[in-house]
Parts: sequence; structure tokens; C-alpha cells
Amino acid sequence: MKILLVIPAYNEQDNIVELINNIKKIGIENLDILVVNDCSSDKTQLMCSELRVDIINLPCNLGIGGAVQTGYKFAHNNDYDIAIQVDGDGQHRPEYIEKLLQPIIERNVDLVIGSRYIKKEGFQSTFLRRVGINYFSKLLFTLTGQLITDPTSGFRACNKRVIEIFSKRYPVDYPEPESIMYLKRNMYVIEEIPVVMKSRGSGTSSITPFKSMYYMLKVSMAIMIDKLRRETV
Repeated sequence: MKILLVIPAYNEQDNIVELINNIKKIGIENLDILVVNDCSSDKTQLMCSELRVDIINLPCNLGIGGAVQTGYKFAHNNDYDIAIQVDGDGQHRPEYIEKLLQPIIERNVDLVIGSRYIKKEGFQSTFLRRVGINYFSKLLFTLTGQLITDPTSGFRACNKRVIEIFSKRYPVDYPEPESIMYLKRNMYVIEEIPVVMKSRGSGTSSITPFKSMYYMLKVSMAIMIDKLRRETV
């Protein structure tokens, strides 16, 4: 199976080298690495070029949704069977990648999410973000009947069917909860696996307290509107 690992990165010069080197150490067969450089102003592009991985340098900053969708478009256009999403800030530990792949390969699961809230070990995020995560978990459970403990986790893997969907439509802001709602509405199979995450290696998150409140309102509306839609892929 052809597997693509997508790393959306914005100003991650202090984290990207260690992350990519740790991914390479796992030695997964047929795994290609793609960095989507979201118009970084630091040396992210230069460092990725030196590491000999595929890199797409976006001409303007698209944000997390646009950067991730770029990776899915690349995966779809190059006929990959599985796509894995790993944040460029070093929070996602590469040793869990093989566990993300197993449900897709062994049980035909469509989307697998790495959740830090199944065993509740390691870095549990900031208080404000935990409030938002708990809120979206309850909202999605109410609307879909499935408990997703970590709906904002960007540590995910999906099969070819979902790659095609995400290459054509993917939310822009805080995309993970909304994309879960869309897949569940269209009867795709989603599972979570327990993972341990780390705190951000270096730098600061682009999501401020004000943005968190804005995203919660915006994404809540998008999820509820999506629930009312009837069309399928």
C-alpha cells in the first residue's frame, strides 16, 4: 500500500527536523513524507529541502484547513491508499503511526483518530482548549451517537475513499470536528486509538483565547448546518 504522511507546517523551523528524523526512524514500508509549508516566514522551507522530503511551498498562508487539504489533493492525485496527518509542532509522537494504520489495514476503518483522552496520559492541552474539546465531543455525540473523545486531534489517518472526499472538500478553520460530522452523516466508519502527546516543542500556537471562542461558535454552526444536509458524496 502507498502511504503518504502529510505535515502541515507554519514557522516550524525549531520542530520540523526532529519530527521528520523521528518519523524516518520508524522505517514503515512505502511511506512517503510530504511537508506543506504554509508560506512560513522562517527557515522551514530550507530545512525541509535539506532533509530530502517532498515539500509544497504555498504562495500565501491558507491556514490549517487549506494546508491539510493541499496534502490530501497531493495524495489523491498521486493515487495513495492511506494518508496520515501529523502536526508540524512536534506534539504527535511518530511511534503511534503504525497503530493509526492498523484499523484501516485490518478492519477497513475509514478514519482513525489518535486520542489523548482515552487513557489520559501525557500532555492534555491547555485548560481553554480542553473546554473546547469537551464541548465538541458532547456536541458530536448528541448529533451522531458516537463518542469521539478527542474531536480536535490532528493526528489522524484515513483510507483512499476519505482521501478523495477531503481532496474535494475540507473545512477551513478548526477543520477536524466539522470533517467528523460530515463523515458520520455519510455513514463512514470512524475509530479512535489511545495515544500520548507531547507539549509543543517550540514556538507558540496560532490559536489565541479570542480565536478559540470565535472558532467554537463558527464550527458549532457549521456542524449543525451539516447535520441538516441530505446530500451524500
